[in-house]
Order: sequence, then structure tokens, then C-alpha cells
Amino acid sequence: MLHELVVVQFQKSLSNLSKILDKGLNYAEQKKIDPSVLLNARLAPDQFPLVRQVQICCDTAKLGVARLAGKDAPVQEDKETSIPELKARIESTSSYLKSMSVKDLNEASQRKVTTPRWEGRYLLGHEYATEHVVPNFYFHLTTAYSILRHNGVDIGKKDFLGDLSFKNP
Repeated sequence: MLHELVVVQFQKSLSNLSKILDKGLNYAEQKKIDPSVLLNARLAPDQFPLVRQVQICCDTAKLGVARLAGKDAPVQEDKETSIPELKARIESTSSYLKSMSVKDLNEASQRKVTTPRWEGRYLLGHEYATEHVVPNFYFHLTTAYSILRHNGVDIGKKDFLGDLSFKNP
């Protein structure tokens, strides 16, 4: 269950984010806007800009899954300054997620998970996933989507959700 929730769904959502960034880049090119305008856009003055939202989205996915699996996550420096660099970060994160098997998360539900900011407190793995990792991931993903949408990029719910696993009757 946790594998499907945090590995499979995060991979799908990161792929959708990459496609949304492509639309942002195409929009900037069509409108003759420097892409850095979009990368530095934010919804509120005290909120992180698009580039940071994407970085945090990737960090939340890789760190969340790594902590659930009891493993170390790869380190990525926050140096991206272009949409292609952000897409490379997304791909790197997705590749890391692909390396996680169902077996890697077998005991994750009852694992004690902590972060440096929690001052020695912990959540059990299933609590960590449902109360922190999943909501935090989608918060930053939604904010990245909203920044682009707010700036005129022609994206909608189908871009956010991506392809659904429809079945024929």
C-alpha cells in the first residue's frame, strides 16, 4: 500500500510536473518571455518561487521514501536556474523512486521516522506518509502548478492529474 501511495503516485505526479514545465517553457517562448520570469514567480510575497517549489517537491518525494525505507536519499544541490535543469532534477528523483521496490517498504508502516526539524520526536511510517509526506508533496506540486497557471500558462486539471488508469467494462 505505501509503495503505491508514495513511490508509484509520486513518479506519476513528477512526470506530470515535468510536462507542465514543458508547457511553461513553450509559453515563455511563444510570448517571448524570459523563462526566469516564470522560475522566479510566486503566488505571494512570502512564498517560495516556482524553482524552489519544484526542488521541494522532489526533495519531499525522495526524502520521504528514503526515510520510510530506512535508507539514505541522494543529495541534490539546489542550483537549478532553468526549466531543463528542473526537469533533470525531476528525472533524477524519479529514477531514485524507481529503485524502490515493494519489499523496500515492507516494514515502513511501523518504522519510527523523524526529521532534523522535529527535535527528537517521530511519527510511525504510516503516519509520516499520510500526515506529512503525501500532503507536503502535493502542496508544493499544486503550488508549482498554480504559479504557472496564474502566469497564463494554458494548463488544467487534466495536466495535473495526467492519464488515469481507466478500465473498459
